[in-house]
Amino acid sequence: MDDMTDPRIALVTGANQGLGRALVEGLAARLGPDDLVLLTGRNERRVTDAVSCVGQADATRSRVEGRVLDVTDAEAVRRLATELAGRYAGVDIVVSNASAPLTPDRSQAEQADEFIDVANGGAHAVLRSFGPVLRPGGRLVVVASSLGTLGHLDPRLRHLFDGVSLDEVEAAVASWRAAVHDGSSEQLGWPRWINVPSKVAQVAAVRAVAAERRDADLAHGTLIAAVCPGLVDTALSRPWFADFSQAQSPAQAAVAVLDLLLAEKADPSAYGELVRFGEVLPWRAGSPPLQQEGLLRR
Repeated sequence: MDDMTDPRIALVTGANQGLGRALVEGLAARLGPDDLVLLTGRNERRVTDAVSCVGQADATRSRVEGRVLDVTDAEAVRRLATELAGRYAGVDIVVSNASAPLTPDRSQAEQADEFIDVANGGAHAVLRSFGPVLRPGGRLVVVASSLGTLGHLDPRLRHLFDGVSLDEVEAAVASWRAAVHDGSSEQLGWPRWINVPSKVAQVAAVRAVAAERRDADLAHGTLIAAVCPGLVDTALSRPWFADFSQAQSPAQAAVAVLDLLLAEKADPSAYGELVRFGEVLPWRAGSPPLQQEGLLRR
């Protein structure tokens, strides 16, 4: 990052458990003792417990502090970004990782609102509020999936997310949500598993914000990107996969994400893209998934 003398400020959403907590642990271990890592989640007790599990700073580790943050509350996200900008003159690392449970034993429509509010509304709020306070040379990433490439949608729907603004991504998500609730989603071509369009929309949101900031960010070595951590053995993924023999632990999955966040110089080819294990996944890759509940995330 451009200025290595000032203390660095990092923030991870959805960090009570799983990959989010592993990212906090990794940041605390790899940043310096003068730096600060904020572990955020919407439940105060879980945030406190998670901070205790991560442990406190020593002579080599960064400080870790817990903050209650509900990413579905865009105003709360904005307030926190404003507070950090005022106190520290910006932030250096932001990871939008929050996700809501999605299980195969309940209908997708029944779970859609909470899932979309957290995964998509939360990512939009983080991009809108933390993008402007990201220091030059900083990193802002949204944790998504390889299912977030455009080719995983029916061709009839791809124009809704391709080369559009963040406002247009939000409008497309609202239209999809309405179709899920009125029962027309499959007829219109939306995948039955709501994780798929949600991930496409997350990557599209990153691309939309990146398109507006590209020149200035590249000039300063700033990175905005989406990241796919691969299959991770967590409580959120367990209900959907029969075989976890190739799954990573959260700590294992965090390594490639941390490498992207902490690289001395940002790779310009990764800017605004979906990155998996250091490689950019082509935006138009993929094919529409089978209409089944138990679709594997790759």
